[in-house]
Amino acid sequence: MILLIKYTLLYAVVLMLVALGGMFSERSGVINIALEGIMAIGGLAGVFVLSLFGATIPAPAMVALAILTSMVAGVLYSLLLAFSAITLKADQTIGGTALNMLATAIAIVIVKAYNNSASSGNGAASAKLSFDNSAFIYKIGPFTINIFIIVGIVLLVIASLFLFRTKWGLRLRACGEHPQAADSVGINVYRWRYTGVMISGALGGLGGLAYIVPSVSTWNFEVGVAGAGFLALAVMIFGQWKPYRIAGAALFFAVFKSLANIADSTVLAQLGWSKNVYSMMPFIASMIILAFTSKNSHAPKAEGIPYDKGAR
Repeated sequence: MILLIKYTLLYAVVLMLVALGGMFSERSGVINIALEGIMAIGGLAGVFVLSLFGATIPAPAMVALAILTSMVAGVLYSLLLAFSAITLKADQTIGGTALNMLATAIAIVIVKAYNNSASSGNGAASAKLSFDNSAFIYKIGPFTINIFIIVGIVLLVIASLFLFRTKWGLRLRACGEHPQAADSVGINVYRWRYTGVMISGALGGLGGLAYIVPSVSTWNFEVGVAGAGFLALAVMIFGQWKPYRIAGAALFFAVFKSLANIADSTVLAQLGWSKNVYSMMPFIASMIILAFTSKNSHAPKAEGIPYDKGAR
């Protein structure tokens, strides 16, 4: 039970952070299919900080620097989607899919080049990076938690307050519901859509770091983030683009996601099922749930529709 709680919290905060990022983007009117790629780039940047500076700077500063770097990297990568979708008015789904494929390729090339340089060019370089994650993990009685759980709770509250209790949140939501009406009262739709995508990039990049760092000390970037970004999209839809519902949906899917990690050490091992079966469960659950609930989803009305200032 303790193992189940540990891994559920670990995955829940990742799914919640990334799904909140997707929520901000889609609330502004831009579909962010590129969350998987943004996670990979953000995770890569944060892990590089840990790998390069982990032993040379104090732990609190290292944690802060890794988190900040992953968020900045996520923002920069998300700007590719924003430029494509908002400025060029390109198809958002195709653009996001291309960025997902590009991110994994970028990560592999950079890590292999770094490893090849570090080993003086001897042998074939791997796409793995090792790092020290001890500064992110804390023991509270029998439970092990990581810093991202605390960060995630704080960001959840901030996201809800920003979206539904501030004029800026109202403006962002207006751009995703009726951009022509928003423009008619002086709201810069292009600026707010860029803002929504950039917030999405920051949270997605942070989610990538939160996915990689707490559970392992070595990561193979050839696997990217193993579909976590796509699962976060399902969490966002199931959560109806609302922060606290997204948090609940993230907990629900995280239970299924954690089964693969505890299958060998719990009563589940007696079933004799392959670990791959448990790894598929969150994605199977997402397909089943979305098949029955998607008809009642209330997505932002203008999401995925490029804004044309001259159209009325």
